[in-house]
Amino acid sequence: MLNIRCMAAISMMFLMVVPVIAAETMCAEPAPDQPLPAIALQEIAAGFHEPVHIANAGDGSGRLYVVEQEGVVRMIENGKMVPTPFLDIRDKVKSGGERGLLSIAFHPHYRDNGYFYVNYTERTSLVDAAIARFKSGWSALETVVSRFKRDTDGNVDPDSETVLLTVSQPWGNHNGGQLAFGPDGYLYIGMGDGGAGNDPHGNGQDQSTLLGAMLRIDVDHEQAPLAYTIPADNPFVGNKNARGEIWAYGLRNPWRFSFDRQSGRLFAADVGQNTVEEIDVITRGKNYGWNIMEGDICTPGVNKQCDKTGLEPPIFTYRHPEGFSVTGGFVYRGTVIPGLCGAYLFGDFVKQRIWGLRYNDGRVTTHKLLLQSEVNISSFGEDEQAELYIAAYNSGKVMKIVPAQ
Repeated sequence: MLNIRCMAAISMMFLMVVPVIAAETMCAEPAPDQPLPAIALQEIAAGFHEPVHIANAGDGSGRLYVVEQEGVVRMIENGKMVPTPFLDIRDKVKSGGERGLLSIAFHPHYRDNGYFYVNYTERTSLVDAAIARFKSGWSALETVVSRFKRDTDGNVDPDSETVLLTVSQPWGNHNGGQLAFGPDGYLYIGMGDGGAGNDPHGNGQDQSTLLGAMLRIDVDHEQAPLAYTIPADNPFVGNKNARGEIWAYGLRNPWRFSFDRQSGRLFAADVGQNTVEEIDVITRGKNYGWNIMEGDICTPGVNKQCDKTGLEPPIFTYRHPEGFSVTGGFVYRGTVIPGLCGAYLFGDFVKQRIWGLRYNDGRVTTHKLLLQSEVNISSFGEDEQAELYIAAYNSGKVMKIVPAQ
């Protein structure tokens, strides 16, 4: 992402969850091998400064929320940017490169409780910074996951912040940064390996750290000293050598993940190092290989010969120079482009491309380059009707994915 080059079915529990969209509004999925249609981009709103995430609140308002990297969340309402920011925490955020305010997620009952969650990077305290300087390579940076609250007038007080989780970052890149609620109601958090090259601390394969992993926590209950609860069915609960928050591990820098509204599958894009970009379907307790593997090959800078036993392979990869920094998207469940129904869309920040693939019965049945755009795609977003958007990082635009003319 951003500075960027420096930038199997899911469990039955998910499959049995009621979809977010009512069945009568869900698009009709074509045959698994049906060709994917071409797409175009339609500008919806402009004037954003380095947008990195787009989300909806699921409250029936129709608004889109756009995250700006420096620490501002703005709203699009009735096709226009609202002049007053929804949230401004620039005084808290350390931004630049791959750092900053990186995502927002709204509580499933946001309309009633006003809770939403953000992921950002900040400098540690002066004391912690001094300690960090004695740790070779440590940057005195940390990831913060926190909750804010909207009041009854629709305003947000920055002082309503409740910090749920902080994670020290060894370097300034590979911060992950995505938040999303799953169909189970739990909050999922994508964490990168901590940065640098080849994962020098081995965080991707270390279950005792939260780095290099997909986390899953219950934000509706607290269990001291935590500001959340670890779900009892998380795979490493009870393992004294592992963090209970981990849902899956072996990730390098998961830059955007999402849940399919119909199947509940968790799709994630993991940014590669020098050779391979990958798409994964994340499932409970699986090891996705980093830093043993980069995508579907043994990591060249670590060991060209490796033991792949027990590692979960990606469902799809592409090589450099076809692209250099994958941006994860969504499974399309809208109705404007019927031929895309059920296809997972994703992009590449550097090469400005958007692809689609169909994933059925544990394999990719078809894939296609859908569009060579002219914008750096930092994120995809989804509205309440399941139509998709992209954030154009350099041009500061939000654009809707529409049928090609």
